[in-house]
Amino acid sequence: MFQPTTLNERIQTLDIIRGVSLLGILLVNIFAFSLPLPHVQDLNSWFTDIHDQLNYQKLDIYVQGSFYPLFSMLFGYGLAMQYMKAQQRTGAKFYSFAAKRLLILMMIGLMHAFLLWWGDIITLYAVFGLFVILLLRFSSGLLLSVALILNGFFHVLIILLYAMSGIATSEYETFVDISAIENAIAAYGVGTWTDAFLQRLQDLSVQMSPAMWVSAVFTIFPYMLVGAAAAKWRLVERAKELKGLWIFLAVFCIAVGLFLKSFPFHATRTYLWEYIRVYVGGPMLAVGYASLIAVLCLIPFVPKLLSPIAKAGRMSLTLYIMQSIICTLLFYHYGFGLYGKVDVVMGIVIAISIYIVQAAFAEIWFIKFRQGPLEYIVKRLAYGKTLKKVEP
Repeated sequence: MFQPTTLNERIQTLDIIRGVSLLGILLVNIFAFSLPLPHVQDLNSWFTDIHDQLNYQKLDIYVQGSFYPLFSMLFGYGLAMQYMKAQQRTGAKFYSFAAKRLLILMMIGLMHAFLLWWGDIITLYAVFGLFVILLLRFSSGLLLSVALILNGFFHVLIILLYAMSGIATSEYETFVDISAIENAIAAYGVGTWTDAFLQRLQDLSVQMSPAMWVSAVFTIFPYMLVGAAAAKWRLVERAKELKGLWIFLAVFCIAVGLFLKSFPFHATRTYLWEYIRVYVGGPMLAVGYASLIAVLCLIPFVPKLLSPIAKAGRMSLTLYIMQSIICTLLFYHYGFGLYGKVDVVMGIVIAISIYIVQAAFAEIWFIKFRQGPLEYIVKRLAYGKTLKKVEP
């Protein structure tokens, strides 16, 4: 019979990477909660104060565009681990349980998107997760090949379009929809919950536009396949054996990723370089971050030191939704009304503060329980298993 992962079967390094990703995602999302996104293409051009510009530029280089690919890879890694676990159990029905779990996640994502925040990513992951599980029967090499072909095709297509249109070397310009921005500020900044809900529907039409779904086919879906291939190779589980590979990936990917993400800020920001910065530099830095954590976790005291982060990673779904609840209450008018009133440093401080509180919550929660509350609900519905208390 197919069963959920037990505590003894968990891999702490993956939980730590997931926990770090939660912080990275919040550092980026905090400005999507507090400013009129998605109607501003580039926040580097939104801020007028020089200190805000420089601070956000650092955030853009080190964080922006690097943690959603990492989380996507982790999602694929987790699906592949579940598949391999089912293969080891006679009679385990992986596909029915996995599909059911993903559909439950999709419903949670849709409720999150419509009732809390337009920037939901759970729905996207659940949809593409259904396609990932169909490919898990194939070898790691084939999974990686499909990922590279899809992502590579996207790069070639975009570069060709830029070249044919003559904008590849043109200075990058951002489009600003003044009317949409004013509507967002009015709805979230001074409006009621109903105003915010109606505006959220407008923002969702941008966030979940057909163009976004097409882009995800060539970005998020391949990242998931890369994670699935890594899981079938057991790269994290064999980290000690593969220490040389992990060290190389950490040094190379972080160095190249940071160079690609920072270069446009020290030269002319052309359309081509801006694309490379986001869609090549971002994922490469994501691999570098994951590799660095894998290497650090080989040091005996590090996993214990990072245990609070690992516990946050164990309940990532709960904390992700909790972040939306906290941030909408902080920034929207029906809460504390801080929408549009915080600078970059204050936004970062708020994000880190929220994360520290969440890590403390996770630490306390796992004294008594094995899973986070939303994780319990999902697995209870998918597997029909009850959550048990930790034995004293």
